[in-house]
Amino acid sequence: MGASKAFVERVWQSFLKNAGHDANSFGHLKVTQVPKPGVVEAEMVVKQHQINRVGSLHGGLTSSLVDSMGSLALSSRGLWMTGVSTDINVTFVRAAPLGETVRLQAQVIGQGKTLAYTRVEMFSTKTGKLLAYGSHTKYIALALKSEQNVKFSEDGETQVE
Repeated sequence: MGASKAFVERVWQSFLKNAGHDANSFGHLKVTQVPKPGVVEAEMVVKQHQINRVGSLHGGLTSSLVDSMGSLALSSRGLWMTGVSTDINVTFVRAAPLGETVRLQAQVIGQGKTLAYTRVEMFSTKTGKLLAYGSHTKYIALALKSEQNVKFSEDGETQVE
């Protein structure tokens, strides 16, 4: 496991340790890979407590996944604290029914001194079809100052600071 993926795993565990929304809503989400800093992939099975009244993944939960996955994409660049959301936009393409395994891919599209921009896509692992996608903007000026931040090699395999 590369240094960037190990760091993302630690950040995700800190989200879950809080025992708040992430832990209660999708604590079973598993980070599957961090191909490089700025990109995170994860999988999750749609469970009973996550569905709406028509039996598919609730739209609000999909929005929360865009939020959390965007944050994990930022953490893969070495940010321990990942900032606060300023904007989230989600487009729902297809339903994810109960029992479906979904694959999420989050990518940092841009990062400056105050704002970061991410894009998250959700796919069916069964069909490969796009289920939803979203964008997530975060205010990161204070997060960039955290003493718990680290830096990685370009490929994310080693921690350099």
